[in-house]
Amino acid sequence: MNAVSIVIGSVCILLIAYRLYGTFMASKVLKIDELEDEKVPTPSQKFNDGRDYVPTNKWVTFGHHFAAIAAAGPLVGPVLAAQFGYLPSLLWLLIGAVIGGAVHDLVVLFCSMRRDGKSFSEVAKEELGPVAGFCTGLAMLFIITITMAGLSLVVLHALERNPWGTFAVGITIPIAMGVGLYHRKTGNLKLATIVGFTLIMVAVVFGHYLNGTWLGDLLTFDTKTLAIILPIYAFFAAALPVWLLLQPRDYLSTFMKVGVFAALIIGVIAINPSIEFPAFTNFLGGGPVVAGPVWPFVSITIACGAISGFHVFVGSGTTPKMLNRWKDAKPVAFGAMLVECIVAVMALVAAVSLEPADYFAINSSPEKYAELGMEPVHLAHLEDEVNMDLEGRTGGAVTLAVGMTYIFKAVPIFENLAAYFYQFVILFEAVFILTAIDAGTRTARYLIQDFFGNFIKPLKRMDSIWANITASAIACFAWGYLLFSGDISSVWALFGVSNQLMASIGLIIGATVILKIADKCWYMLTCLIPLIYLYVTVNVAGFWMIKNVYLNSANAGYNVINGVLSVIMLVLGIVIMVSAITKWAQLWKIPQPELVKRSKSEVA
Repeated sequence: MNAVSIVIGSVCILLIAYRLYGTFMASKVLKIDELEDEKVPTPSQKFNDGRDYVPTNKWVTFGHHFAAIAAAGPLVGPVLAAQFGYLPSLLWLLIGAVIGGAVHDLVVLFCSMRRDGKSFSEVAKEELGPVAGFCTGLAMLFIITITMAGLSLVVLHALERNPWGTFAVGITIPIAMGVGLYHRKTGNLKLATIVGFTLIMVAVVFGHYLNGTWLGDLLTFDTKTLAIILPIYAFFAAALPVWLLLQPRDYLSTFMKVGVFAALIIGVIAINPSIEFPAFTNFLGGGPVVAGPVWPFVSITIACGAISGFHVFVGSGTTPKMLNRWKDAKPVAFGAMLVECIVAVMALVAAVSLEPADYFAINSSPEKYAELGMEPVHLAHLEDEVNMDLEGRTGGAVTLAVGMTYIFKAVPIFENLAAYFYQFVILFEAVFILTAIDAGTRTARYLIQDFFGNFIKPLKRMDSIWANITASAIACFAWGYLLFSGDISSVWALFGVSNQLMASIGLIIGATVILKIADKCWYMLTCLIPLIYLYVTVNVAGFWMIKNVYLNSANAGYNVINGVLSVIMLVLGIVIMVSAITKWAQLWKIPQPELVKRSKSEVA
């Protein structure tokens, strides 16, 4: 097997899916064309306040949405799942993204927009009742806090004692604010884009020369200092108007993200590296990277890139408050998910292009690697080229950087730039993740205002500056505390299961709305089919982790708190599922034309 076959085949499948299945979902199932023809205003038009609800150019919104959803998942997940071989991961990415992820993201965005851009806990309450709404809100608060702290941990290790990376990432903030101000004043998006992107590229190149200078010393931080700086930055990203920082920063970052992977696609086609991994490895029952068996854990390890509950926070947080036209939902939600799938496929290709022995040497602890009986092939040479000790650097990020560098340096003019490419990819990964932290923290602010605003009425006012500042501070303190204390590392394994549980909840609400609005009730299967698979997968994986890891005193991951939290999350999922089935039974008794007629008043 060679890499070109995988890349070209994957791109063709996703393009066909967008053109055919995406159009079917948008036009036939969700009937977005009807809303457009009837000139139903979007939430951004109805509640335009210049701060949270802001009608935005389609491509700026796409840039924000893609930057927000494409965090560490599509980069790291496929790298870790490569343990099972390239075929299980590739099949799950393509099938999961088309049948599950793209549908999930589109219906979540649509469900939020038809409820005036409300968060998903509020949508769940209005669609399924107060009990389901409360459980959804509780699950979302838990997951978003874990997610923000976990993503930030990856950034800490990328920027720790790295003035080049810190400068390049930090300088994007004033550049983005300048772009936002200029675009808002003049409306000239093309010039703002060219100038902003050029300045970022100059900053990336210039940052290389900071080492050993007074500015470089000033920007050299340890993890504890960075753990304070990141939540402070996120506070401003969440509290400031979206057009000033979040939108332009995410928009500009998207050019770097898409550009790097476009370059990787071109590099793969030009070099056509061979896939060194077999289709299936000997670790289908579990191995040194992923302890659990290929099913259900290939679908847990690879979340973003196939289907991810984290996308619920963006699809019912910032994006529905920005979309200017209903028909923009298809390219922004369905399209961005498929682009993210391509990113994940490229990450997988980069990982499986390495020798298996080298891959496991990087992604396994020295003790576990010694038990495998493998001998590194090119590892020593790779370490010399990137000037880094690579053995035992678990987590996936370093493996991706090494794999991409390995492909890029095969181009003759780049053969002596391996160290530069390695550092650039590390920086690229950090920017990828930080953009998700921007949107995620703002979404956490919305969730806190919606959830706790039911008990503290002034907090629920979205037009109150003090309510916004208070909710932003609470959100940043919650995940910032976990980040600073490091306690998040003990519960990070929960994220895989809880994240996919959140995706299941998204599909549950989507199925409910489709049953109400669709001309044919069987259209509900577009959500039910992926829901059944994902819900069963989540519960099997959760039970496996509870039994074999969290409550197994003989396992190194033994942790009673993790076990209890896992049980709580699975119970929340059961309550929401029971509420949904009860609601479906009620709706099924009502004639479909009557359901459709009633549903139109919900978006009036």
